[in-house]
Amino acid sequence: MGGFSIWHWLIVLLVVLVLFGRGRVSEIMGDFGKGIKSFKQGMADEETKPAAPPAQIPAPGETTAATEASKTEQK
Repeated sequence: MGGFSIWHWLIVLLVVLVLFGRGRVSEIMGDFGKGIKSFKQGMADEETKPAAPPAQIPAPGETTAATEASKTEQK
């Protein structure tokens, strides 16, 4: 039950090429590369942006100015 030999990998590659065709495989790999590039760019953008403070949830019975204003608007 050891590892796969080179012949196993060649057969798998041949089956993939027959099923998808050469153009489709290169298109998938191109999209995969674009996704990785976009992910890395998003991670870099996240590091440069300051983190927003988490939202504060008031304790039961405690009211804030925002909840008072929304109650007044609803009446």
